Amino acid sequence: MEKIIKAKESLVLRGIEKADIGIVLGTGLNKIIDFVEVKETIPYSEIPGFPVSTVEFHKGNLVYGMIGEKEVLLMQGRFHAYEGYSPDQIVFPLRVMKLLGVQKIFLSNAAGGINLDFKKGDLVMIEDHINLLYGNPLTGKNFDELGPRFPDMSEPYDPALVSLLQKKAGELNIELKKGVYVAVHGPNLETKAEYRYLKITGADMVGMSTVPEVIAANHMGIPCIAISVITDECDPDNLKPVKLEEIIAVANKSDEKLSRLFLETIKSL
Repeated sequence: MEKIIKAKESLVLRGIEKADIGIVLGTGLNKIIDFVEVKETIPYSEIPGFPVSTVEFHKGNLVYGMIGEKEVLLMQGRFHAYEGYSPDQIVFPLRVMKLLGVQKIFLSNAAGGINLDFKKGDLVMIEDHINLLYGNPLTGKNFDELGPRFPDMSEPYDPALVSLLQKKAGELNIELKKGVYVAVHGPNLETKAEYRYLKITGADMVGMSTVPEVIAANHMGIPCIAISVITDECDPDNLKPVKLEEIIAVANKSDEKLSRLFLETIKSL
């Protein structure tokens, strides 16, 4: 808790005294920054206690600025278990956001499509998730200042935000599918047998992030929403090798749609 407070105080000294909305950008997803009135860009390495993003294409900056009348804190890149970070390190920035008064959190990620109705470039709103990651960000001593020992997870993705996002997608003529996201450790992609297994569990798409952040947000009582961009099709009967560059290219093509959807939703809050 002392580390979280120290990180918050360091941001206050740089003029970031509060924020309304937190945004976490996944792999290949950065275009929303073009619509933010940026006031401050801080490398993670300059914030006490922040891990440093080691993933290619994750810029590793915390951006403070305005979307309409809303003050936003935007993470250009997140942290993953496969980088060697513990669950509590992964969610550290969200806990700092809590102390700065963030009221809602928007998350995005790149994911593989297990549901064969999902195609490359589709936007899929996460309606529920399955956690197959090692560990949990709530393990250990509970920080009562942040939330309860046993937080409820019956509605991990806020129904009001889900409804608003669907409404805005309709207004913008953006197709928004919905599905169940499963988080695995990575960094390797899955085998054919693993894709079959994950489909049996009820997963529609698979990735290596987001779930720890959603757990932390629910613990802190912060409504959150998450969207996956389908970057590869995980059909075990027709599986082809996938390169990171291909995943990035697909994410980049869908980034504008996702950014517009987040932007208009945030403006309407």
